[in-house]
Amino acid sequence: MNSDYKEVFGLEGPLARALPGYAYRPEQAAMAKAVGLALARLEPLIVEAGTGTGKTFAYLVPALLSGRSVIISTGTRTLQDQLFRRDVPLLAKALGLPAKIALLKGRANYLCRHRLELATQQGSLLGGERGVARVLARVSRWAAATKSGDLSELTDLPEQSALWPSITSTRENCLGQECPQFARCHVFEARRNAQAADIVVVNHHLLLADLALKDEGFGDLLPGAEAVILDEAHQVPDIAAQFFGETWSVRQLQLLLRDIGAELIAAGVRAPSINAAVGALETLLEEMRSTLQRGAGRHEWAQLPDAFLDVLPELETAISEIASQLEGLGAGAGVSNCARRAATLANSLASLRELSDDTGLRWVDANPNGLLLQYTPFEVAERLREYVESRPCAWVFTSATLAIGEDFSHFATRVGLPEARTLQIESPFDYRDQARIFLPPQMPEPQSPAFAARFIEACAPLLEASGGRAFLLYTSYRALAEGVRALQARFPNPAFPVLVQGEAPREALLNRFRELGNAVLLATGSFWEGVDVKGEALCIVAIDKLPFASPDDPLLKARLEGIRRRGGNPFFEYQLPQAVLALKQGVGRLIRDFDDFGVIVIGDPRLKTKAYGRVFLDALPASPVTTDGAAAAQFLAERLGQVRPARALASQAT
Repeated sequence: MNSDYKEVFGLEGPLARALPGYAYRPEQAAMAKAVGLALARLEPLIVEAGTGTGKTFAYLVPALLSGRSVIISTGTRTLQDQLFRRDVPLLAKALGLPAKIALLKGRANYLCRHRLELATQQGSLLGGERGVARVLARVSRWAAATKSGDLSELTDLPEQSALWPSITSTRENCLGQECPQFARCHVFEARRNAQAADIVVVNHHLLLADLALKDEGFGDLLPGAEAVILDEAHQVPDIAAQFFGETWSVRQLQLLLRDIGAELIAAGVRAPSINAAVGALETLLEEMRSTLQRGAGRHEWAQLPDAFLDVLPELETAISEIASQLEGLGAGAGVSNCARRAATLANSLASLRELSDDTGLRWVDANPNGLLLQYTPFEVAERLREYVESRPCAWVFTSATLAIGEDFSHFATRVGLPEARTLQIESPFDYRDQARIFLPPQMPEPQSPAFAARFIEACAPLLEASGGRAFLLYTSYRALAEGVRALQARFPNPAFPVLVQGEAPREALLNRFRELGNAVLLATGSFWEGVDVKGEALCIVAIDKLPFASPDDPLLKARLEGIRRRGGNPFFEYQLPQAVLALKQGVGRLIRDFDDFGVIVIGDPRLKTKAYGRVFLDALPASPVTTDGAAAAQFLAERLGQVRPARALASQAT
């Protein structure tokens, strides 16, 4: 079927007939051919597809035509829903291939009927949320009508609601076949649908949980698959590290203690000794928290106070004793499950305490909602390699940012596939015509107190020329706050609306940005990728500094230490490549369509003053580079001037 891809994607083909405004892209057909070959040979493939390639269709077409059972994994639920609800059905219809499609999310996205019953019976135990009875009544009405049990249908129930964990299950509290609601379980129904489907759409968290066998409810998802396609694959190594590590949380324990109370009441059992043990355990938790003098933040294991470490074995013993008491009650499936969960939490805590610091990094993450005890292995590549090689199926990794220049070795090594076939598809966009790269001259060093104001000063002529229409992207929250103050000082009465990350949810801010058409959005991390604003609403993407990860991040420390221990160079093997890929992601927000245009601003002088700056510059789009702010502003003014008369003529014609 590989020879037919040009016919499928050609202007006389089924896609052109089915899709209004369809345009043939040779890059898309080339990627489809490579994916089709990987599927036919059951081989791994790594593809970097430049923005505008149309990579989604480029892997979906061969997936559908292959006749194989395929898992498609995404980095975001937004793309997951788009694939399931729009892209796969549309292509299947256009190609005349009736395919069974299933959407599978993690169990925390599905209503648990048993836990809803418990929550309804024990509403007073939930606490912490006003009007909980009213919300529960609304959930119950929806529960009676829903077919999928997918909580995204409940649009007015925020994900941060305290009710959420009370109406969903976890691997630990799921009763499995012992559950009185098992025959109507939404999680197992979703899994059954997935096992019977030709195309299953999941996300990376679920896929990697399955790989790591961290959720027995989905542990049999992969064996039936003949191909796994991972979109937004640049996220995979970091997510994998979470699943191949160990985590123990106070939140898990608190939820268990609450469930013990609910299950005992539901079973009609009075157990004063267990209630006393639960109270003693809560006292120990408070004692443990009080030993962390610095409070919120991340604490490395070696720096934890002795008082904190001394509480851990006491906690472990207390949890084990509660497990034994619960098991001895013989009070039904719910109470027995709580006993198993308690034993698991005690064993997990013991495991974390005994782990060797030779293979990974341990630390404590303290926040207002609780404490997380975590362990991250130095390397996950070998584990990933084992999983890929143990399953005879095609593995396709694709993203717009996987290579450093033309070199894929950084990503390929991180996923344990250094010998995998690679393919780089250039963007079809004409960056030489559509964009300019502005490097402001004479910028102070990034750590200088004057940097934030100088960066805004460098951007000011462009903002004036475009009348706003900008993303100002920062590498840290502190830099973002300084940038907001600098913008307010430079533009006390701006001629454009100003939006700041944190003022509203991410999607609401993006929608507002698109609607306003001339806003300036100041943001950090989460706006560097997965953000799509087409048209003249976005004409400037300005990035303050090169996005090197914070050296205080325990995950980063673990990886750097792992590289050091095997004799490598952490900066050149990890920190530099990761920063280059992050910069490519941020820069990629600007040109999203063939008619888009604009200026990329990078304020960091290290692009010119450091030898490694050349690595960043070589990774940027092939646009003309200028250090002349007036020239960059003129480019914007001219391009906007061309758009406005054309739009005026179009509106007159209608």
